[in-house]
Amino acid sequence: MTVTLRYAARSDVGLVRSNNQDSAYAGPNLLVVADGMGGHAGGDVASALTIAALVGLDRPDHSSEQSMSALERTIDQARQDLVDATAADPDLAGMGTTVTALLKSGNTLAMAHLGDSRAYLLRDGVLAQVTVDHTFVQHLVDTGRITPDEAETHPQRNVVMRVLGDFDLDLTPDLSIREAIPGDRWMLCSDGLSGFVPEDQIAEVLVSVADPEDAVERLVSLSMRAGSTDNITVVVADVLDEGAAAGTAATVVPEIVGSAALAGVTAAGDDAQTPTHLPVPSPGVDGDTVTGFVRGPAADDQGGTAPAAVSVLAGTVTQDGLADTLEQAVIASGSEDEQYQPDVRPDDEDEENDEDARPARGKRAWLTVLGALLLVVGLGLAGWAGYRWTQTQYYVGESDGQVAVFRGIPATAGPLTFSTAVELTGTRVDELPPFVADRVHETIRATSLEDARGRADRLIADAAEEAGATPSPTPSATPSSTPTSTPSSTPTPTQSKKASDDSAGEKNG
Repeated sequence: MTVTLRYAARSDVGLVRSNNQDSAYAGPNLLVVADGMGGHAGGDVASALTIAALVGLDRPDHSSEQSMSALERTIDQARQDLVDATAADPDLAGMGTTVTALLKSGNTLAMAHLGDSRAYLLRDGVLAQVTVDHTFVQHLVDTGRITPDEAETHPQRNVVMRVLGDFDLDLTPDLSIREAIPGDRWMLCSDGLSGFVPEDQIAEVLVSVADPEDAVERLVSLSMRAGSTDNITVVVADVLDEGAAAGTAATVVPEIVGSAALAGVTAAGDDAQTPTHLPVPSPGVDGDTVTGFVRGPAADDQGGTAPAAVSVLAGTVTQDGLADTLEQAVIASGSEDEQYQPDVRPDDEDEENDEDARPARGKRAWLTVLGALLLVVGLGLAGWAGYRWTQTQYYVGESDGQVAVFRGIPATAGPLTFSTAVELTGTRVDELPPFVADRVHETIRATSLEDARGRADRLIADAAEEAGATPSPTPSATPSSTPTSTPSSTPTPTQSKKASDDSAGEKNG
């Protein structure tokens, strides 16, 4: 029997953190959550490099016997990438990340786990935690020194004993293999969710919300409502047999979220390989750019040096990335014209030579003008195609102080804007609970106009339920217009994840 996955992923910076150091990937054959640590020294770099190393495994050609060893080998490659990145930039020293990954092969799932990100399995309506946290507090529970209830409030509950780090030490992840049974629902998450939302509430959402996309949105919302002080990352995947998958709109485009998406990590197509040594930029403090190295399975086949091709699947480009591309096109059209260089010759050069040279200079001038025109036309066509694509997108945001449904993307390029409010709900944003208002300000993606309406309705209903009021989310107006890091201490395999961003070995995602 062949099974398939229907999946969704969501990552949010949360209510307190200034940057998102979580990363996650969800694809047809691979699910991963990585929770970076190391303060501004590079927790986001660590999680992004780890996801970049693992995405090459998202292929259907693994056998059940190979999948577990492939996971172990690739995670060790990711560890070496962290070591190499620290050697290139000592300011990154001390960075690390958790890793929880599931790799599908046929009707089995291979699992690898390091740290305190978790994997849960919902089967026959019962939710069970599959992974065991690699924390000091969990060790106390396992040895009978404290109870699980005491562990929930223990002052050292964030001290992680095993992580993937930049220290040159081999820490083997927990490895296991499980049967993928149709009807199962898997959830992977960082402790921004599991550390703040009780398990019974998580189970209620996973049981009652059928669509994975809606489930991850609801879980992130619950975590923020619970006052999560950490980054929040959730991946939900349903196991379907071929018959059930054929009757659903199963997700087919991989999703990359969190700091890995910001770093430009992309999914490789079936005929492509992951890059062997490719610089991956990741936003640092005050917009600085830090560069690490990505190494994928192709490195073994090519001696670890030759770069391999990367194919980007449609739909994986972020909205911010598209806006940057369009803005660069506008800038390029006005700044890249070839400068005219005067033809300076000796005064005593005879007039005959001057006349012979004029046709050549005139030809070069026309070629320059033609090239400039072609460049402007090409950039214009690319910009128009990009703009047309933006008008097929929808999101929920704020317009005239109200919760509104927008067509386009929340981005601008110079004087241009790429979104227009198409429906106002009548609900004022300043009347919503603070965490709900923050989500509206940050915007909420949607896959269609109907999806955006539904998300606005649910958001307003949840807010009204929170405030004890009756929601009135029906859209009322339809304006339509045409849119004209402080270095960490000496790296050790045990890292303490504290709330302070300035502590070495701190977990920030």
